[in-house]
Order: sequence, then structure tokens, then C-alpha cells
Amino acid sequence: MSSPDALNVEFPPKLAVVLFSPSRYKFIRGGRGSGKSWSIARALIVKAFSKPERILCTREVQKSIKQSVHQLLKDQIAALGLSSFFQVLENEIRGLNGSAFYFSGLSDQTVESIKSFEGCTLVWCEEAHTITQRSWRILTPTIRADGSEIWATYNPELDTDETHRMAVTDPQPDTISVEINYNDNPWFPEVLEKERLHALATMREEDYNHIWGGQCKPAVEGAIYFDAMSATIAAGRIREVPHDGALKTHVVFDLGMADSMTLILVQRVASEIRVIHYIEGNQRILADYSQELRALRLDDQPMNWGLVWLPHDGFHKRHQTGKDDRQVMEGLGWAVEEVPNIEVNSGIDRLREIFPRIYFNKARTERLVECLKRYRWNINSKTGQATQPLHDEFSHGADAARYMALVADSLTNDSNIAKPIKYKRAYLA
Repeated sequence: MSSPDALNVEFPPKLAVVLFSPSRYKFIRGGRGSGKSWSIARALIVKAFSKPERILCTREVQKSIKQSVHQLLKDQIAALGLSSFFQVLENEIRGLNGSAFYFSGLSDQTVESIKSFEGCTLVWCEEAHTITQRSWRILTPTIRADGSEIWATYNPELDTDETHRMAVTDPQPDTISVEINYNDNPWFPEVLEKERLHALATMREEDYNHIWGGQCKPAVEGAIYFDAMSATIAAGRIREVPHDGALKTHVVFDLGMADSMTLILVQRVASEIRVIHYIEGNQRILADYSQELRALRLDDQPMNWGLVWLPHDGFHKRHQTGKDDRQVMEGLGWAVEEVPNIEVNSGIDRLREIFPRIYFNKARTERLVECLKRYRWNINSKTGQATQPLHDEFSHGADAARYMALVADSLTNDSNIAKPIKYKRAYLA
């Protein structure tokens, strides 16, 4: 048996052919009610019934079998009348021909532990938008059997997610990528249609487009700058923003040594704030960044440097050297000024205020944009209240953007760098 026709199995037209066309990667993405998950489950059951297959069903986090697609496969096996062929065990499913389904999370795997799955011929990654770059890099070289395939189903969250990049933005050769939504599902149920219509009437447009239309969100749910990023994307302010060698390029630092240090390179034209480049690194000294900046050319033009802006901790002497970061940068030939020491929430409000003036170079600030999309509040587990932003890998870029907002009106193109404009008293309160 080699095709779904032998079992009289039906699939949505968008998937009927692609699921049975050989390809190393198959990405099926879309919103609620599209039928993508049960279609994949049926296709894998048909393949496992047709010939021996070893199938790994995985996701980023799986703490128990209840978090897997085990129940979905069990239901589809029964619906196809194949309960006598497949033995459904507590943590595994076996076929009479030697086929087997395994279930495991990726986040707990290592390069060594995942080797137990290297003989798998098929992999199904469910909720694949949550799979990290680390997990993909562990998984993909492990699945190496001749003709092996990796399938992924997901509703895209951010266009910068690793899975979406692999599926849409930068797909590898031998990749099939299909978008399927509720209107592509011939069996879309009436109960979900009622829910969809209610959502259409009551939901925020971005939420509806994500949940039902399978579109990327402008930012993660609960992001501090969700509305600002939504407006920025809608206005097309993430685009090709060239470096203008006639303008001063200012450098705004968020300092760090044990964790990330981030640098925003920004130019100003009238009221426009143009973010033309972004640098992020770990455990590098200031001299390294200075050298990188001095060697930098953007759009085949030399840099016309303005001020280096350091936050207040850059003006505190380090006991190891007896110098502060300002003295180090000035010793390296930079003109340095201090970012006003403003309370974090006021700085966040200031960045929200100037967002309509900010333009991001799409190619060179992708990581910064992702940080702003993922910058969230730290929610107190006991009170449910948000008081401070969450400190994680995305907060460093967001902090640098906040500092940039605080000095935005002080960015000058004067040939002789002057002292910065005094900051508005309202933001110093």
C-alpha cells in the first residue's frame, strides 16, 4: 500500500499532494480550524501503515505524554479503522509491520541524548513556532536516514522565530512550505464558525489575524511595546534605511560584561530617528567595540561619528582599574556624554512617545527589532502585577532603545560636537 487512496483517506486540497511528495522539510502553518494537525496525523498514520516507519513526534517542551500528539494519533487511528493494526501503548504506538511512533520534547535533549532517534525516518514537530534555534540545530543533523523527512506544524508568532525563518524567510533547498487556514478546510465545523465570527466582531485586529488568519504578530502577547511595534510595522518603518555619510552617527550603549552589551547606531534628520545598525556581544571589552566601530563602513561609506552615549553606570569607577567607562572611551578617542538617569517606566513612556519617529534598517537591526517585540513585564506570581520589565536576553537591546529615546532630541549633526540639549524636566521627575 503506497497512497492514501488505498485507505480512502481525505485531506484538504492544499495538503492532499504535498504531504505525500518527497521533501526533506515540510512546514504547514496557519490559524485555528485549518485542519493542519489532524491532516498531519492522518498522513503519518497512512505512511506508517503503508511501510515500516520510525516516527518521532516532538515539540519544544513535553513534560508528559498528555502534552504530546499521542491522543490525536490515537483518535485518528480509530477514525481510520486501524485499531487492529496499531497497538497504542502509554508512551508509544506500534504497528504490526514494525512501524513505531515515539514522543519526546526537544528542550531537554542534548547532542548525545538525541542520538537514540537518529534512525527515525519521519519527524513531526508540533507547535513548532516555539522550537528554538538550539533545538533545531540538535535535531536536524540527527535525522539522517536516507529519505528522512522533518515536518512541522505551527501558527506563526513572530516573523523572526527560527521556525518561520526556516519555512518562509530563508528556506533551505528541498523545502515545502504551505499556509492553510479555516477557509481552506472543507470540514470546518459550524461550532468554530460561530467562534470565528464572534472573534471577528470583538477581537483586536492583530489578534484575530493571528488566531484565525495565521499571520505573524507584531510582538509577543503582553509585550511592552506591542502597540508601538504594530504601528511601526503597519507604517512600513522597518525597511531599507540607508546610512547617510553626511550625517553624524551616534552610538548608544547598554553596558554589560557578564551578559550582553548592546550598541545602537543612530542618525537624526529633522525629527526622524534612523536606526541604521545594531551590535550585540558578550564578554567583550570596550576596546573591542571601539575597534569594530572604527573599522565599520555602511553602504560603502565611511562613518561620520558623533557622540557616544553611555548610561549612568558608565560614569562609575571600576575598582579593578580605577577608571570609569567614560574615561576608557575618551581614551580611545570618542566624545562621550551621559544618558539622563531616568526611572525605567518613564523611559519606557518616552520610547513609546517617539516610536512614530523611528525608522529601522530592516537588514541590520533585525535583532534589535526582535528584542523590542519580545520585551515583556516581569509578572509577580503571587499578585499578578507587573512592576519591572523582565530581565532576559531581549532586555539588553530594549534598554539600549530606551536610552536612545532619552537622548533623541540631543542628537546633533553639528560638525563641532556640542553639549547635549538639556532633557525635558517632565522626564526627569
